[in-house]
Amino acid sequence: MKRKKPLVVSVVGARPQFIKLAPLARKMSRRLGHVIVHTGQHYDRMMSDVFFRQLNIPKPDYNLGVGSGSHGWMTGRIMTRLEKLLAEMCPDFVLVYGDTNSTLAGALTAAKLHLPVGHVEAGLRSYRPDMPEEINRRLADHVSQLLFCPTVQSVKNLNSEGVRKGIVRSGDLMYELIAVGKERIARNTRILKMHRLAPKEFLTMTMHRAENVDTEENLDKIAGILFSLDYPVIFPVHPRTQKNLRRCGLLAHLKNSPDIILTEPVSYLDNLSLIYHARAVLTDSGGVQKESVFLGTPCLTLRDETEWVETLARGNHLVGLSSRKILSVLKALRPPARQASYLVKGRAPSEIIVSSLTDYLRRQ
Repeated sequence: MKRKKPLVVSVVGARPQFIKLAPLARKMSRRLGHVIVHTGQHYDRMMSDVFFRQLNIPKPDYNLGVGSGSHGWMTGRIMTRLEKLLAEMCPDFVLVYGDTNSTLAGALTAAKLHLPVGHVEAGLRSYRPDMPEEINRRLADHVSQLLFCPTVQSVKNLNSEGVRKGIVRSGDLMYELIAVGKERIARNTRILKMHRLAPKEFLTMTMHRAENVDTEENLDKIAGILFSLDYPVIFPVHPRTQKNLRRCGLLAHLKNSPDIILTEPVSYLDNLSLIYHARAVLTDSGGVQKESVFLGTPCLTLRDETEWVETLARGNHLVGLSSRKILSVLKALRPPARQASYLVKGRAPSEIIVSSLTDYLRRQ
């Protein structure tokens, strides 16, 4: 029986993917059949359920319930469960997002079932082959039929690898979502009042990347950075980071400092409000780098490279895990450059992606 509308499956599993899905899901269902598959990679309520509620994303149609584990274990488990589901549904197209294990598993599973794949946030490169995210995004790109590139540089990166077909300069879905909700973000001071934080008189920090939080040496450096800061710092702690801090005996030490506020992961809106009202942000997250720049808050990226090279001209600073560099940047902070529009030739990223999908499926 022929479907009334082509069926598109979105495979998501982590916080940044839920954020990218939000503006798309609203428009997708008007023109296409749309099924959301949650892999269960992020299963904590504050890193999963709250995003669907706050961002008005439809509840996932399926949850694979994978949970956490090593990279190979998680990727294989997602593929095993997703393969069965996709074989039963026979969708017309599969969308994957970003650079997580869910991205790679979704792209490979669909490709091996001979289903066309689209990669949202394609073409990004850190040129760090030891980073799991770099492996995930490269492989996802090279099995995709449509590559939705958020930046001009991401298009150039793909061209340099010989990829020229199926490229769509879509713009950034995360920027679209922030631009639409910026007034609400600015008004939300609930979390500041909860922790007695004054606007622009505190720092906020996030850390989760394996190269930073999986070794005791780097965790010691991170603790040293926190103790060296001249402002109160609020640090919503990723579950993996918290586990490793506890294992290394650093968690209690940080909790005893009156100027370091450790919290559980916070909701999407509260996290953006912390970023908006902070004096500066310290992070190793690609998404938080962008959110900081989009909201006009200086960002100190605790890495030596970034896949978001455009942010370096707009208030993002690469400082690695160097207390000296961090303190130097904080002393010389200036307002970031004005951010460009999120529109691409007058069109929103969500509209470009949905239109491109519709056109592709019409031609098949």
